[in-house]
Amino acid sequence: MRRIGTMIAAGGLLLATACGGGGGGQPGGNTASKQESLSVGFVAEPANLDFTATEGAAIPQALLVNVYEGLVKLDQDGKIVPLLAEKWEISPDRKSYTFTLRKGVTFTSGAPFTADDVVFSFDRVKSDWKLKIKAQLDVVDKVEKKDDTTAVVTLKQPSNGFLYALATRLGAMFSRTGVADLANKPVGTGPYQLGSWKRGDSIQLTANGEYWGTKPAIPGVTLKYFKDATAMNNALLTGGIDVISSVQAPESLQQFADPNRFQTVEGTTNGEVVLSLNNGRPPFNDKKVRQAVRHAIDHKALLDTAWAGRGQLIGTMVPPTDPWYEDRTGDHPHDVTKAKELLGGKTYNVKMRIPNLPYAVAAAQVVKSQLAQVGITADIEPLEFPARWLDVVFKQGDYDLSIINHVEPRDMGIFADKSYYFRYDNPAFGKLLAEADKGTEQEQTDKLKQAAKLLSDDAAADWLFLFPNLIVAKKGVTGLPKNAIAESFDFTGLAKQ
Repeated sequence: MRRIGTMIAAGGLLLATACGGGGGGQPGGNTASKQESLSVGFVAEPANLDFTATEGAAIPQALLVNVYEGLVKLDQDGKIVPLLAEKWEISPDRKSYTFTLRKGVTFTSGAPFTADDVVFSFDRVKSDWKLKIKAQLDVVDKVEKKDDTTAVVTLKQPSNGFLYALATRLGAMFSRTGVADLANKPVGTGPYQLGSWKRGDSIQLTANGEYWGTKPAIPGVTLKYFKDATAMNNALLTGGIDVISSVQAPESLQQFADPNRFQTVEGTTNGEVVLSLNNGRPPFNDKKVRQAVRHAIDHKALLDTAWAGRGQLIGTMVPPTDPWYEDRTGDHPHDVTKAKELLGGKTYNVKMRIPNLPYAVAAAQVVKSQLAQVGITADIEPLEFPARWLDVVFKQGDYDLSIINHVEPRDMGIFADKSYYFRYDNPAFGKLLAEADKGTEQEQTDKLKQAAKLLSDDAAADWLFLFPNLIVAKKGVTGLPKNAIAESFDFTGLAKQ
């Protein structure tokens, strides 16, 4: 989420994975030899297909880069690389970005992509987008068409985060004539287009025959959705799918140990599995109670128990792939005595409303047990994800504790919005983020390190672990991403031998 992860996605909803190659190819690239379709298993199905109005990572996971493209995108190393913009120039005062657009690009509707669509897409963020993350582009002062293949974006002030934001869903380019029914009929410039959607079961993407760049090796991709990890594992074992996009039961990896049939890819993500604390109501509006929770959690034991030791402990809302990462796991070490001392002998009964996703369910049981040792009794209530969880927890903020995988890249800024479901309110934190965005690169790194430390010191939440990128696939599937550090699962680099 800056959305949410799952959002594994959902993220956690949210989920995000980037593959190398494919969609970023040059116009006129060679068309790969046609191969059979590929079926990829997921756990979080989109509620609809409009990521401009609907929270959660499941939609950009499926559509961003594959169906919708931006001016830029992230590569496997987190570097910003050209996509619909073949190049860009930044003015000396860092306030003006001139984008040179690729020629010959069309939307799947047949309409040409021009600078008019760039202006339209930026304007829609302000006028039509419903998500809180649109505030990331508030720094934009104006967007102008210089000619059909040149667009100029002028900022109100220098921004270190602007170009990076364009590599997320915020930078998706829309057709001026293709936004009538975004929830059901996406119209993009990408290598794929929507073929069909069988709600509750699967989404099928088919190759865009008029794609401007290198054609995907796989002409048809089916995103198959499963309610539980066992069903998804069985589908791979029996040949029903070709790839598990994110293993939801790490202890089950032994089922896929035969190298003649399967392969496993293990890397990192930027998905922080967050134990969310409602800072806006008792008991977690009390900093000492929040700190007590952090001391009560044995994170190593939780990771070992809930996720078979796969993943990484981080201690705050910054993954190691970000330049301002610091290991903050020692800020609130596991200490039951200290936790009880902070609680001052008081006990609490709280509601832990979680998405009915495997990692959240598994982690919640451990959290419940560990909190009970210090006098906090947590009643676990699984909610259907995404709809029910998004409504009750994310939108209404009706919860005490929750657990969600925030998969969006560089999403520490969600804590700067006091209306966000954390209900965290510390003006000093927002000030640090603002100073970081307009400063030099070194100032950005220094200020964001300070902001991450402040979040940790305030115990604005607890960070259980960094979600691993665990993919299992049939032998012969190539182009699988080692790291998942963007919002999209980019299918364009996948192939079959």
